[in-house]
Amino acid sequence: MVRSAPIPGTSLNCLRQLLAEGVPVGVGNEDSVRRQWWAALATLQDDLLLSQPSLEGIWLAAPLPALYEPGLLQQLQGWVWAPSELGDLLPAASSLLPGTRGSSANALPSGGFQRLALAEEDGTDPLLLVITPTVQAALCLDGPPQARRLVVRFDPQVLSAALSLINERLQSSDPEAAQALRTALQGLGSLRSDEQLVLRFWPRMAERLAAIAPSVTLQPLVHGGHEAASKPFSSKAISSELALLEALTHEVRTPLATIRTLIRSLLKRGDLPAIARHRLEQIDGECSEQIDRFGLIFLAAELQRQPGSEDPLERDALARTDLSELLRQLEALWQRQLARRDLVLELQIEPGLPPVLSDPARLETMLGGLIDRFSRSLPSGSTVRLALQPAGAKLKLHLSHDLSPELRGEPGHQSDPGHHRELVGPVLSWNPATGSLQLSRQATQRLFERLGGRLTERNGSGLTVFFPVC
Repeated sequence: MVRSAPIPGTSLNCLRQLLAEGVPVGVGNEDSVRRQWWAALATLQDDLLLSQPSLEGIWLAAPLPALYEPGLLQQLQGWVWAPSELGDLLPAASSLLPGTRGSSANALPSGGFQRLALAEEDGTDPLLLVITPTVQAALCLDGPPQARRLVVRFDPQVLSAALSLINERLQSSDPEAAQALRTALQGLGSLRSDEQLVLRFWPRMAERLAAIAPSVTLQPLVHGGHEAASKPFSSKAISSELALLEALTHEVRTPLATIRTLIRSLLKRGDLPAIARHRLEQIDGECSEQIDRFGLIFLAAELQRQPGSEDPLERDALARTDLSELLRQLEALWQRQLARRDLVLELQIEPGLPPVLSDPARLETMLGGLIDRFSRSLPSGSTVRLALQPAGAKLKLHLSHDLSPELRGEPGHQSDPGHHRELVGPVLSWNPATGSLQLSRQATQRLFERLGGRLTERNGSGLTVFFPVC
């Protein structure tokens, strides 16, 4: 059966607006609402859904699955509006998604989910509805930049209106899915309000939110409304790819943030064996490293979406930064990260260097990303050298490497760790030899430009970043 486009007024953006009716205007930025979203998801899944003695029900999400607990995915029926480009750009990943292997809407099994087509007017802000006999809730992010908000609704009237809009949408675009959803809802009975549920949700969410440490937050690449209209993409292909990256952002960050939160709660215990504490600290470090790594990737994608823009807030954020002290503070962290890949860091800083003009908060993460990008292709046993020295009216930060004595002269080991990188889209590069996905050279250069630096990269001679001296 051919699927038709959704009729006007039934887009997922209209659904978000319906859920947000009566909710105060948002005042948050993207950082704050994303942390709220992760805390709300964890609370809904761990404290409300998984605490039930038995589970049955349905869930609907966009732009990719919001639920990530295996117990929920196995027991609840799901429908997910996902970008059509998912299958084109990442066919291997698409084939691994439950419900993408020819499942029929009118024969949807318990567990897994069926994919639905995400339309251009749907937007890419996360959205989730969950309906079970005891837990009935809707979550979404909504609002323009700097006025973002998390919307959480438990009231039956709003949820009923939301389900009616979804049914109308599916009737026009996928009648089989509409029938399957109606059948599933009929088996769950009428919607009802549970005041105790609401009283449990908000305090637990606040506790989880307080436990999520601020870090580099993955920035959205697509916004509905005036933002999208005023800043169009440079091409349809780039638009599709960046929209997909934004959707995947949430699916990568959510479980990592949850894992890190749980680990940090365990590390507070005083009765942990030393080996268990060491392993948990390693996992915590790996989660933080990957969260920051993806943060840089998607910050670079946001810059790619606005290739000609100049952000005065970025320029105003530049300040006197003691780069020498910053490197010394981060040395131990980088040593631990490199040690996991059997690499060694050697830091060389000339004494008496002046401060530079940069943004110290973002520079810390960017430097970590630079070391990660430079070192991921190096063979075990290599030494990563980071040297800071004066260069006229600038400071020169140079990254180079030495192979271990055992590898020197062996065939198959290139002196340039980025020799075999291939571009994958506008902001990413890929090393086929290692499977490592990283920021492209151009994307890395643009990020450093926003931080007051200038990156140069030459095959065989490492990386160099120049910072203006204050």
